[in-house]
Amino acid sequence: MTRLEYYSRHLVALIIFFILGLITLILWTIISDTPKAQTKKVVSVIQSEPPAIATSSTSTAPRTKPPLTSEVYPRLSYIMVTSSCDYNFNGDCVRIRSGPGLEAAVVTKLRNDVVLRADTDAAIEKDGLLWYKILFDETLRYSERVGGDWYIASEFTIPFTEKGPQWISSTTPPTSKRIIVDRGEQSLRAYNGEEIYLDIKISTGLELTPTPRGEFTVYMKTPTRYMQGPLPGISKQYYDLPGVPWNLYFTKEGAVIHGAYWHQSFGKPYSHGCVNVNPRDAERLYNWADLGTQVVVRD
Repeated sequence: MTRLEYYSRHLVALIIFFILGLITLILWTIISDTPKAQTKKVVSVIQSEPPAIATSSTSTAPRTKPPLTSEVYPRLSYIMVTSSCDYNFNGDCVRIRSGPGLEAAVVTKLRNDVVLRADTDAAIEKDGLLWYKILFDETLRYSERVGGDWYIASEFTIPFTEKGPQWISSTTPPTSKRIIVDRGEQSLRAYNGEEIYLDIKISTGLELTPTPRGEFTVYMKTPTRYMQGPLPGISKQYYDLPGVPWNLYFTKEGAVIHGAYWHQSFGKPYSHGCVNVNPRDAERLYNWADLGTQVVVRD
């Protein structure tokens, strides 16, 4: 073998070796770079996604009902009857009519301090007056007594807005407020901690329909309630009281602290088991009391 042939063979071998090494380097670079590129791409996509979209697309938690807070209860339209007759129908009573206008039939008469739901945003003008339609959006024991539509002239009302019926829930914040009802003294005292807020005369239940004794909690409050009797198994007495104002419910059997526009016998028993309060005091108490307020009824 000549020296030229020897060097030629070695040169070819080196070239082949170089080519193989270059191919190996290229393949290794491709293999090692691909995961990095993919990872970088995935990270870039995740970082560019809005958090809300990423959360909603990955969450498998079931939807739950929002907690009952004060935000759940919208403000509704109400009216308070004014410039009418007193508790004993003395004076000129406001007439409720079956339709807007003075020609519509008289359905009933209402006394001062009645509070009712009303469609004040859709008042109807007729005979020189604005007329509000009364709304009955609660379950009535004797719904046939309503008879039909009720309309009232706005000049005999004070319109206002207030939260509708509110119920206690597991998310209701605790409160240090408490109400002490004394059946012997026929008195009600409201406290915030040790500070007294209200000290008034009231009327609790009569002998055959006593206000229950014990410790309770305000579990529901509503600005108005249509109260009707007789109550099966409780009382055979007939009564029909639309628009009972400022109700604080403290027993599931129906014991309520509320305004009473039909008597002024505060300071002695009078009711069918509820705690009757002068309407003005009842409004103050209603606005002050929180859901969860303790109610103690004692002798």
